[in-house]
Order: sequence, then C-alpha cells, then structure tokens
Amino acid sequence: MSAVLPSVVYQLGVGGIGGFIVGYAIKKISKLIVVLMGLFIIFLLYLGTSGIISVNYEEFWNALASLLDFAGQAAAWLVGLISLLPFMGSFLAGFLLGFKLG
Repeated sequence: MSAVLPSVVYQLGVGGIGGFIVGYAIKKISKLIVVLMGLFIIFLLYLGTSGIISVNYEEFWNALASLLDFAGQAAAWLVGLISLLPFMGSFLAGFLLGFKLG
C-alpha cells in the first residue's frame, strides 16, 4: 500500500498543476481572441459605413456562427479525451482554479 501512495500523490500533483496551467492559459487566450474578433468586426463596420468595402453581413454572421459551432465540437472532443486520463479529478480541479484566477 505504501508503494501505491507516492504514485497517486504524484499523479494528483501533476494533474492539478497541469490543469491549473492549461485553465489559466485558455482563459487568457480566449479573452484575447474575443477582443481581436470584436476589433475586427468594428473595423469591418467602419469600412462598410465609409463605403470602402461592401460586406454581406448575413453571410458574415453565418460564417462566424459555423466557426463557433466547430469550436464547441472541438471542446466537446477535448472534454472526452480528458475524461480518460487517470488524474482527471485533480486536472479538472486545477483547470477550474486556473480558469477562475486567469
């Protein structure tokens, strides 16, 4: 029993620290992506109202919706992959802590 305990503690520690780092990074990167998308949309609106370009906004919003749908499917696949890891509990706890602090 004493030989198993260090292995379990190691897996919990690595999973927790890894989850924290991944959660923190994902939150920071997602904030940056949202800001960049907002700036891009504002820039397109400005160019459209200035008459410099003509934007088909219906197709633009459809393309954006399909991109976000693909991101949701990728996130669902990633959650399924993480659930297979032996240290899922500590990884998830660290991820949520990192995401909250990020």
